[in-house]
Amino acid sequence: MVCSAKNRRMRTLLAVLLDGVQSLDITGPVEVFAGAESACPGTYRIVTASLDGAPVRTSSGFTLVPDRALADAPAAHTVLVPGGQGTRSPDPRLVQWLREHGPRADRLVSICTGAFLLARAGLLDGRRATTHWAYCDKLARDHPRIEVDPDPIYVRDGRVATSAGVTSGIDLALALVEEDLGRETALTIARHLVVFLRRPGNQAQFSAQLSAQTAQREPLREVQRWISEHPEGDLGVESLAARARLSPRHFARAFRAETGTTPGRYVDRIRLEHARRLLEDSADGVEEIARASGYGTPEAMRRAFVKALGAPPAEYRRRFRPTTTS
Repeated sequence: MVCSAKNRRMRTLLAVLLDGVQSLDITGPVEVFAGAESACPGTYRIVTASLDGAPVRTSSGFTLVPDRALADAPAAHTVLVPGGQGTRSPDPRLVQWLREHGPRADRLVSICTGAFLLARAGLLDGRRATTHWAYCDKLARDHPRIEVDPDPIYVRDGRVATSAGVTSGIDLALALVEEDLGRETALTIARHLVVFLRRPGNQAQFSAQLSAQTAQREPLREVQRWISEHPEGDLGVESLAARARLSPRHFARAFRAETGTTPGRYVDRIRLEHARRLLEDSADGVEEIARASGYGTPEAMRRAFVKALGAPPAEYRRRFRPTTTS
C-alpha cells in the first residue's frame, strides 16, 4: 500500500468508553482505523478513555480497559462516541465533557444510540442526524431541534457524523478512512475485514418487509407475501385489492392502517430491494434486472435508484457488490 505524502499525517482518534457500551460500536470502527494505520503507518493514533480511567463493562459482559481518563485525553482529530445501554442514563460529567470538548474536534462521530449523548450535549442541534431505527422516534421527540432521518445507515452533516445500529459504524468508519486516505486504502481494509466497500450512507437501515408492520388480517398478509414473491407482477391497487377481495378504496385504507405505509410505497420499497439484491448478487444485466423487479425499463429503474439512493444502478453495483479476492 502506497500512501500519498499529503495524506500521511497523524490523526488522533479518541474512542469514548462507558459502562453498558455496545462492544461492536467500539471494536468495529476501531478495527477499521487500526487497519488504516497498519496499511499507512503514521496516519492514526487510537486512544481509548473512560470518564475516570476505570475499566468499563460492555452490554455483552466484556470488560474494556481504557488507556486513560477523559480528563487526561489528548486533543483529538476524531472523537468517537458509541451507543449501548449506558447512553440511557449517562453520567452528567460525561455529557459535560462532550459539551466542552466535542466542538474542539475536527470530527465528531456517534455510533448507534451514541447520538443521544451528542444530543444531550447540544452538539446535534440544528443538524441532520440518525441513530438505530428503533430509537429514531425517541431522538426526535426528546430533541426537536434535531432533524432526525430514520432511513440511512449513516448521516454526515458538516464535521458531525452519526450512524445507525451496530455494524453501520464500520460503514461510517470506512467512509471516513476513504475521505482521509483514499478509496484504495479503504478497499484494502474492507477486504481484510471481509465487508463490502462500502454501503452507501443513504442505504436503508433495514429491509422493506421489516420497515413495514405485518398486517393482522390474513388477506392483507397474503397480499404482502404476494408482493414480495412477485415484484415483476401487476401490483397496482386495483389488482392487489382484488386479491384481498376488497374494494380498492377499502383495501388502500386497511393496508395503510395495518402496515403503516401505503400500498404504492410498500411496492416501491419491495421492488427497489429486489433490484438491489440482484445487482449485488447476480451477473444479470440492468435491463434484465429492471424487468425482473417490475420496473419495465432500465430508465424507470434508474430514476427510482437516483431518487432513493442517490446513485444509478451501475454505480450502486460498482460500490456495493462484493469484490472477489483470492
